[in-house]
Parts: sequence; C-alpha cells; structure tokens
Amino acid sequence: MEELSMQGFRQHDNCLTWELEHQTVQIEPWGRDSLRVRATMHPHIRDDLPQALLDPATPAAQIEIDAGRATIRNGAIAAEVALDTNRIRFFDPVTGAEILAEKPSRHGPPARYFRPVAGDHFKVEAHFRAYDDERLYGLGQHQHGRLDQKGCVVDLVQLNTESAIPFLVSSRGYGFLWNNPAVGRVELSRNASRWVAEATHQLDYWITVGATPVEILEHYADATGHPPMFPEWAAGFWQCKLRYSTQEELLAVVREHKNRGLPMSVIVADFFHWSLQGDWQFDLEKWPDPAAMVRELEERGIKLMVSIWPTVNPLSSSFREMQQRGLLIRTERGTPVLLTYLDNRPEGPVHLHFCDVTHPEARQYIWQRAREGYYRHGVKIWWLDVTEPEIHPADFDNLRYHLGHGLAVTNIYPLMYARAFFEGMRAEGEQDILLLCRAAWAGSQRYGAAVWTGDIDSTFEALQAQVRAGLNMALSGIPWWTTDIGGFYGGDPESSTFRELIVRWFQYGAFCPLFRLHGWREPALRHPVPLGGPNEIWSFGDEAYAIIKELLFMRERLKPYIMAQMRLAHERGIPPMRPLFFDFQDSGCVGVEDQFMFGPDLLVAPVLCQGMRSRRVYLPAGATWTDAWEDQTFDGGQWITADAPLERIPLYLRDGARLPIRAS
Repeated sequence: MEELSMQGFRQHDNCLTWELEHQTVQIEPWGRDSLRVRATMHPHIRDDLPQALLDPATPAAQIEIDAGRATIRNGAIAAEVALDTNRIRFFDPVTGAEILAEKPSRHGPPARYFRPVAGDHFKVEAHFRAYDDERLYGLGQHQHGRLDQKGCVVDLVQLNTESAIPFLVSSRGYGFLWNNPAVGRVELSRNASRWVAEATHQLDYWITVGATPVEILEHYADATGHPPMFPEWAAGFWQCKLRYSTQEELLAVVREHKNRGLPMSVIVADFFHWSLQGDWQFDLEKWPDPAAMVRELEERGIKLMVSIWPTVNPLSSSFREMQQRGLLIRTERGTPVLLTYLDNRPEGPVHLHFCDVTHPEARQYIWQRAREGYYRHGVKIWWLDVTEPEIHPADFDNLRYHLGHGLAVTNIYPLMYARAFFEGMRAEGEQDILLLCRAAWAGSQRYGAAVWTGDIDSTFEALQAQVRAGLNMALSGIPWWTTDIGGFYGGDPESSTFRELIVRWFQYGAFCPLFRLHGWREPALRHPVPLGGPNEIWSFGDEAYAIIKELLFMRERLKPYIMAQMRLAHERGIPPMRPLFFDFQDSGCVGVEDQFMFGPDLLVAPVLCQGMRSRRVYLPAGATWTDAWEDQTFDGGQWITADAPLERIPLYLRDGARLPIRAS
C-alpha cells in the first residue's frame, strides 16, 4: 500500500521509490545494516533477473520524505536522495559522516547513466565519488599482483586465471556488491569510481557497513549465502598432475605414496580420462574398473576427484539430444562452435559446444550423465574445469543463454555450473560437497565452490601474484581457495630453479585453505593429447623431497585447527586466510601484502623470491608473537628480519598460541 508520495518520492511498503525524468530508483533494506539500490528506464523494477542476493530477513526501514529530498535508514546505514542534485548519498545516521556518494556531474554523464543497446537492454554506468585515503579489496582473483585495487581498472568477465566477483571491501567501512552478471568493468581511479555493465535491464547494487571487515563479510555471507561445512577429508594433501593416463598409473602413484608412509587425502583424474567430451564417463579401455579403483582408494583413506568439462563433442552420445532440447549455448550469428580443442576422437582439433547450465533442464541433464558415468562407481568429488566458460574468440555479444543475452548474463555461468552438481549431490543425500572450480561469481560459495587460480606460470613472479589473488578472493566471500603448487606452465623437475620454487610454493600452499599439487611439468608432451612430466613429491630431488615430506605431515597435524577455521567460514563467512588488517586495527598492517593470517593464531610470511634466505616480517601491534621454529618472542608493532633457509617458512604464533608446527 502506498503510504506517502511527494515530488517524485514514494514510500511503498518497506521501499523508497524515486521517479525522475523517466527513471525509477528503488532503495530498500536488504539484510543487516544494508541497502539495495535498483534503477531502470523501463516502466517497472524487475525482480526476476539473474543476480546474487538471497531473500533476506527483512528489517523495517525508517523512511522520511520532505520537500525536495528523502531518506531511508536500515540500522547503521542511511541513504539520502535529493531532487536538486539527482544523486544518492550513503551516510552514518548517527554521526552524519559520508560513507559513499554518487558523483555529482553538472555537465558530464549523470551518476546513473543508461544508454540503449540491442533489444531492450541498456549499457549502464554508476559513478561514485573517489576518496584519497580509501583502500579497496576483493573483486575476485586477478593476476595484476595487487592487493589494494585502488587505481586499477578491472574487467568484469570470467577468464582462465581471472575470476570476476564484483564485491569490494572498503577501508571506509563498507562492502559494495555490483549485483549484476553482465560483462563490464570497474574503474577505481583517483577522481571517481565507475561501474559498467555492457548490457542489462536495470542497475542493481547492494551496500553494507560494518565496524570491522569481519562484520562486512558476515553481512555479505548472510546476503549471498554461507558455504557449507568444509569436509574433513578435504583438509589434507591433494595429489594431481597433468595427467594420469590410465587407472593403473594412478593407482601405482597411490601405492608408492603409501609405501613411503606419506599422507594423501585426494588424488585427481584430470582431463582425457573420458571417452569423449560430452559423454561424461570414463574411457573404459584405460580405466576398466572405476568402482574397484574407488574401493581401493577408499580403503587407503583417499578420495578420487574427476575432472568435468561442460564441453560437448558433436560425436558424443549426448550431443544430438542436447541440441534438440535446446540445452547448449547458442550463438546470435554463425555456427554455435565456442571452442576448438582436442579430444580422444577425432585425433586433432575438434569443434566443441557448451552445455547451457543457466537452463534448469541442462543442469539436470549434465548431473544425470555424471551420476551414471561416475557417481554410481563411487566418485563423489568433482573438479569443474573450464568453468568460465572458456570460449574462443571471447565474443560475449554473440552468445545466447537460456537466461538471456551473453553480454547480460555470462558472468553467472560458473555459479550455475556449481549449482548443477551441488543440487545433484544433495538430491542423492550427500552432505560433504566440495566442487573445485576455475571460476566463481558472487554467491558461488553457497554451492560448495572451492576456487583455484587456473593455468598460471611456474615462476616466482606468479607465486607473488597468487598471494595477493588469494587474499582478495578471501575478501570476495570465497573462503575455499588454492593454487597449483609449483604453477601450471613450465616447471622442469630437473631444474634447480624450479626445485627451489616448488619448495617455496609448497611452504605457501601448506597454509592455503586447500593444499593441492598440480601442474603440466616438463617434458610437456602430446600423445596426441596433452601429457605432462612427473609431478609427485619425490620428482624434484632428494633435498626438495625431504622438505616437502615434512610439510605434508605438518598439514596433517594442523587439521583440527584448520577445521575450526572452516567452521567459522561456514557459520559466519570468516575466511581462514586473510590480510593482516582483517584482524588488527594497526596502521602498520595496511601496506603489508605478502604476509597473511591463517586463522586468528598464526601469521604466515612466505618466501617469494629466488635465492632469498631471510625476509622482513611485520608483527602487528596489539599482540605478542612467538617464532614457531625458535620459540623466541617479540612484541608487536615492529618489523623484524626472519631467517628463512630453504627448509623454513617464517611463522609466528599469536599471544602464546600452541599449534603443532614442529613434530614433537
């Protein structure tokens, strides 16, 4: 029921609506201390568009309408809209301090800019003021090597190694979600911040406030979904390479691991274990008894993960049905071939199609095929690769999904891909669900998505970038995260440089949420499909093996601590791996981008440069810190120089915490 109307402002139920020059703006409470803003040039705000937010427990808003302006308050955040400026300003309702405001423009584009494009879509821009002292974190994972993304231009598009999650955490005490799966970009410049959607029906964003980053991420998890409880088996070591060619080769590696007394939680059957892309089943000539393989692994306490691609070979058993039922991504023009790659048949390049997982029937179809091809043999862990989806060329304007035009919806694809397998597993009664994905979008965490950084290079420079990427991913609401230990491309197990890199990467990886080895090692062969060199922990020489072996045992000892952090991620959205400023109100933490906290009690300072045997470490104020290797204690609020011989990663325990870093 309409309660009040004045000069274009209306209060309707719990919403403040503002109509001006054919544009409708709607502001409403959406969860604790949070507001959702939508705007359109169409006649009505739409509720049926693809987006990330869940329906909240709706608090009652306080709305006031006066001559020429209106305000809406939800807890610790309020918004003011004014006729004379035609802009929205968010502020603290107690102090009146500005949190974020649309940028005024007397002669340039308005704060909310709509330009018609194909069909009934608009190119939409939202312009906000920039603040000199502001730092901005999140946005998923990117390879630009920066933690603070102020000054960056970041494309909002899913690519291999680039995962676009349009959520930011600001040092000004707010979180901002661009609630739109359209292809676009965000420009975080010194004179303005600009969010761009290339094609969409309406502007949509969500803003929340919190006294600490913890509160902001708690609000975000409530708004977009909490991750399920992390399975205990996933906390150990994962063995993977490109690729095990046969069932017997994979089992031989497991047997050797166990003969050496080494722990292993998961082993992976990577791509081309299948018959054809789109069959979603083992090649029974090379993997003749999957059920027996799974049983042997289970008896040894090891889970099998299989690589699942959403690609469909026209020769596969599913292609004709999927084509006839409209379960494949279409193109607006030309042949609907989205990727040219290899498959087991024919030998050489093949033109591949993609399952349209934005279609509910396509999600059911791919799950049923995987259920028949894998789950019935006992496989319950899924590696959802090529999740972006990876298409060549990346002409998103030429895609047509069930949910809509490619420019408008393509970024939601990885969330829908994870949803297919999460809901399929839940329908089978499974609770321990983890999906390793190469991309994610806002809300992917609620479907059990664990994300890794894709096909990165095997270099120290790449390792440095992954530290920042992982911390930004944690601040994007994705607590389950990892990298290919050693990088993916170019590692030579016989190279002394790579052997040093693999040790340092293992030391870092032991304190990532997932501890996983993978890579296309030299010699990188094709027979005729890709086949990499050895990538087991004994593949890198005796010195590296001795160090890595101890890291595997340390990770086992830390499992109870890791699982305690994962429960916090499940219950409150708090990531186990986070920047120093997340836990400490210490200005000295602000510029520290190559250290992190692993839970509340352990500070990790990885060694990220070749030949480095010591490094500077900042110990945050407000705590005392004990060297986990030497038992020496330091006051916080200072820089120290830590010894870092090849066998040691600098680690510091907070306020007398006791963790089993060293073997007793």
